Amino acid sequence: MHFHRGDKDDKFLLNLYKRLLYPRMVEDKMLKLLRQGRIGKWFSGIGQEAIAVGSTLAMQSDEYILPMHRNLGVFTTRDIPLKKLMAQWQGKITGFTKGRDRSFHFGTQDYKIIGMISHLGPQMALADGIALADVLAERQRVTLVYTGEGATSEGDFHEAVNVAAVWDLPVIFLIENNGYGLSTPKAEQFRCKNLIDKAIGYGIEGVQVDGNNILEVYDTINRLATDLRKNPRPVLVECLTFRMRGHEEASGTKYVPQELFDEWEQKDPLSNYENYLLEQGILTADLILDLKFQIKRDLELEVEAAFEAPEPIANAALEEADMYFPHQPKIIEKGEASTEKRYLDAITDGLDLAMQKYPNLVLMGQDIADYGGAFKITDGFTSKYGKGRVRNTPICESAIVGAGLGLSINGYKAVVEMQFADFVTCGFNQIVNNLAKTHYRWGEKADVVVRMPTGAGTGAGPFHSQSNEAWFTKTPGLKIVYPAFPEDAKGLLLSAIEDPNPVLYFEHKYLYRSLMAPVPDGYYTTEIGKAVTLARGSKFSIITYGLGVHWALDYLKTHPEHEATLIDLRTLQPWDQDAVRDAVMATGRVLILHEDTLTNGFGAEISAWIGEHCFQYLDAPVLRCASLDTAIPMNKVLEEDFLAKSRLSETVDKLLKY
Repeated sequence: MHFHRGDKDDKFLLNLYKRLLYPRMVEDKMLKLLRQGRIGKWFSGIGQEAIAVGSTLAMQSDEYILPMHRNLGVFTTRDIPLKKLMAQWQGKITGFTKGRDRSFHFGTQDYKIIGMISHLGPQMALADGIALADVLAERQRVTLVYTGEGATSEGDFHEAVNVAAVWDLPVIFLIENNGYGLSTPKAEQFRCKNLIDKAIGYGIEGVQVDGNNILEVYDTINRLATDLRKNPRPVLVECLTFRMRGHEEASGTKYVPQELFDEWEQKDPLSNYENYLLEQGILTADLILDLKFQIKRDLELEVEAAFEAPEPIANAALEEADMYFPHQPKIIEKGEASTEKRYLDAITDGLDLAMQKYPNLVLMGQDIADYGGAFKITDGFTSKYGKGRVRNTPICESAIVGAGLGLSINGYKAVVEMQFADFVTCGFNQIVNNLAKTHYRWGEKADVVVRMPTGAGTGAGPFHSQSNEAWFTKTPGLKIVYPAFPEDAKGLLLSAIEDPNPVLYFEHKYLYRSLMAPVPDGYYTTEIGKAVTLARGSKFSIITYGLGVHWALDYLKTHPEHEATLIDLRTLQPWDQDAVRDAVMATGRVLILHEDTLTNGFGAEISAWIGEHCFQYLDAPVLRCASLDTAIPMNKVLEEDFLAKSRLSETVDKLLKY
């Protein structure tokens, strides 16, 4: 292994050695603790430390790094106290996640480190969003994100690199190629000889380095970062290295040929660099002993202090509250003046006002820029706010949702449009595992709204008509709104954008141009979690939302003999239990109506809650009226039979016969 010091002085070279030695000694300590049964799990990065240490030192302290679970050197090089890290690994209350997550599954704004989730690739899209925020704010910064060679097979890798390439984002995508994804060798992971060959397909630069040579890693990342700060663009860096331990200690290493261990042991990053410094007279045997003694002494103190730290105390109320970033909305009342607007125009109006109020708000989605979106909701926005803030995206829902979270982490707000709510499946992981869990895990907000054009009635078939709100209402950490009227569409959208928590905003496509009503002028907000009572009667109650509200109104209009209470929930997470309870108490008979399929639709949750909390007020079983338990057909006759509306009258009759 050849080292080229360039213009680095002895002090710098010695500091590199200390930074390299420290995580190795931490690893040795962790392996001893594992054998002693004092810790339960460990992902070892022995043999790969030069990548984490060298690349981290090449970054500025205010630049974000997104590491993996074998990058201990990132955390130690950013000077996070071992006591704090140890508390995190042991699930202590003093850890970064308060015992809620393990390993390096956390982030910290204090050290500008954003950890991974177990699904690997998704953190690369977060890097895109972080870098985009820097570009928009005209900050000359670079974002560094790590991934393994195995994760380069994931769609998240492709999407994130492609977005960064198209948008010229200053991201260094660093691949740690250690030859194995758990036990699967690289020959079974990909066909290309070198992973930097993948850069060709994205039209970006690819650089391959010896990942065990700390000077080569440092010099390469430093050179690239310096250039990218002035000339923003992504670069793919492949660091060749080897994992000297198992994927985790329990996995073992029997699947790796012994000759590979023999070969890579000769390339050990620490011993090679140590020998180089000894040869150069920068390091002495006595100094090595002194350094190891000091580190070992400090390690013992830090580790034992972490073991003595308190365990979390179970508190269900606190756990539930911590699913969301604290937010006490100040409701902005609507004015008296109003204008007749279509449902669609009310959404446009809300977005327009939010863009004016929040200069850090970015809209992202397919075809939303000059084209104005599939439904023309953002038509004309690029001329007002520019393509920097109104961004056409490649067709990559996962990366764009992830980029939205990255924007939020770096001080921006994001509204992401799913061209159709059905397409959210392609971004599902980012929503339910990143957006929803980020605050609970490490206290960071996820200031992202995902717009969901939803619903049937237009003969669009199984892939453009689904009502999929129930996929998300069971996911803690998300808020779900579903307006039925233009006024609420505007007010709830503005509330969603003001809220620093992730909000899925369902907007019904059928209502876009078919529904017109007075919409208050100017900026106002509608409270999230508050239902509205549209009619009051004593015979029975209909609890519904979305298009179901209009089905119910039409039914009651044609059946004036049925004096019913009608509740429009407007919000499904959180939902207004008080309004539902009042309706049950007032009528004793309840029908829950929604467009979604019957089985496991959101109505099942409301029905269960009523049975559990309001049983004594019921005069009949709670009935649900929902769509068929099938996919949504395209043919108009079949679609009408599928929808709950076709069974509303008979369900009401059944309810009233009890």
